Amino acid sequence: MLAKGKTRILQSGDWLTVQQVAELAQLNPDLKCSQVGEWRRAGKVFALQHEGIDYFPIYAFDPAEGYCPRPGLIPVIATLAAKKDGWGMAFWFGSSNSILGGRMPKDVLKDEPELVLDAAEYEVSDSPF
Repeated sequence: MLAKGKTRILQSGDWLTVQQVAELAQLNPDLKCSQVGEWRRAGKVFALQHEGIDYFPIYAFDPAEGYCPRPGLIPVIATLAAKKDGWGMAFWFGSSNSILGGRMPKDVLKDEPELVLDAAEYEVSDSPF
């Protein structure tokens, strides 16, 4: 079941390699790995790793801002990181969420990041409801 879930996530079309992020964000080719790595270390983006390659979610980047990371994602990542790794975050963002009225967090992030943060806080809380 986990393997099927990972395949679904990877085949969603939501994932970019460092090279693809660098091209979209028009990063200096000599600095692409360090820039994307800095965004990751700073908690501006998260990644999942598959077969030794890091993949970054396209919904983390704002096309209107030159594909820089969305500021609204930072507190969501910080909140989820308490209980989830990159794969856990990928599953969470790509699954329907009752707090968001059945919508997926990745689809709500752009327009309502505060609601996604509310859902993330609920996700890591110990509340059964």
